[in-house]
Amino acid sequence: MASKFYAVIIGAGGGTGGAVAARFAKAYPVVLLARTPATYESSVKAINDAGGKAIGINADAGDRASLDAAFEAIAKELPDHKLAAAIYNASGGLQQRPFVEVDPQVLEGSIDVNIRGFFNFAQKTLPLLEDAVSTSPNPPSLIVTGATASVKGSAKFATFAAGKWAKRALAQSIAREYGPKGVHVAHAIIDGVITGPRTEAYTSVNGGAPDGKISADSIAETYWSLHTQHRSGFTWEVDIRPYVEKW
Repeated sequence: MASKFYAVIIGAGGGTGGAVAARFAKAYPVVLLARTPATYESSVKAINDAGGKAIGINADAGDRASLDAAFEAIAKELPDHKLAAAIYNASGGLQQRPFVEVDPQVLEGSIDVNIRGFFNFAQKTLPLLEDAVSTSPNPPSLIVTGATASVKGSAKFATFAAGKWAKRALAQSIAREYGPKGVHVAHAIIDGVITGPRTEAYTSVNGGAPDGKISADSIAETYWSLHTQHRSGFTWEVDIRPYVEKW
């Protein structure tokens, strides 16, 4: 294990976040950030029980003071470590409803998590990633979880699409600025239902076809592949969907 680098994942509950944390924990200590301990506790325990090192810290990306406090705690927990990878997996604003019936508070939630939260997280992590460029075993990386709504504003998903489109635009701008500095910024369009505790009861996804949901572990492997890409061939965006998904 590389002892002087770490990865941080925000939105690190079951499903994608937990799988990404477990995959990156094979190489680095990992820090899992979430608003409540219940979100990350099982993942932290599983990683530590397996011989890795995981730390859970409460943080709300939409609150800069909360994020500042989280990274101060990381510096105390992992002194002399540099940031090798930052994964923004937080999401909000998902509501399927006719546009005129949308609760404005749902829009505020989408803005808070998808735009403000990512903005704050990126501003906090990019200087740390840039500082690690010359010594990191892999290109320092900022990987952003997107969705179908990042590129397609479906009917009755206005709030979700608004936040996801904006997050993608922000990530693309950052990628163009930081790629030449050696920091790999990548956006992943997750086009489908993901395996995990929240979706276990969804038995009819893609007609119940085997592997009709996206494996969270598969997403994690893709994120690891993005992180380990050579700088001569950075991928800006990847889309991930089951073999039977309509698109």
